[in-house]
Amino acid sequence: MSKLVVWLDGVVIKEVLLTKDRTTLGRRPYNDIVIDNLAVSGEHASLQMSGPDVTIEDLNSTNGTYINGKAVKRQVLVHNDTIEIGKYKIKYLCDEPGAVAFDKTMVLRPGAELPPGESPRAVAGGEAPARIQVLTGAAAGRELPLTKTVTTIGRPGHQVASISRRAHGYVLAHVEGRERPSVNGLPLLGEAQPLRDGDLIELAGTQMRFSQR
Repeated sequence: MSKLVVWLDGVVIKEVLLTKDRTTLGRRPYNDIVIDNLAVSGEHASLQMSGPDVTIEDLNSTNGTYINGKAVKRQVLVHNDTIEIGKYKIKYLCDEPGAVAFDKTMVLRPGAELPPGESPRAVAGGEAPARIQVLTGAAAGRELPLTKTVTTIGRPGHQVASISRRAHGYVLAHVEGRERPSVNGLPLLGEAQPLRDGDLIELAGTQMRFSQR
């Protein structure tokens, strides 16, 4: 199940499950998601579901629709994308099938598959895919290669983070939970943090090592 989490100034305003084939967003009251702000057009954007994909389309809005800081007209959303409309930020979260359960509380959930024809060694600058090794808890010793575009880790409903593969490496981002994950003993700062080989991640009471060798 996919959902949108609407934020303003760091405070969650609402959460909306995407259950319809087409969901509209705008300032006018007949929209499925109403954001009553002058920076938001009456009919600002729509989200179209097609199988597992959700596509956002800007409806010729006055101030535009941005995904992760980039203006878009139409784009397929990826787990943990941040939609920006005016001063509002809307986090897109999707519950992909195929979660790898390490115990009853800790899950590592792969995101999108590699692009067609791309081998594991083609990711992250031509190196072999990075991996996460669980160091503590019932799943200690388990490993997961990060061959997907996005991998979600943590304890759903308590503390969740994501590791995303970018052109120049991997980044860790906070997804949900009051407490932010820590890297090498320091709380995650900002939207996302680049990961380096050997970094220790602590999340939901479990310690993991990020390895790129």
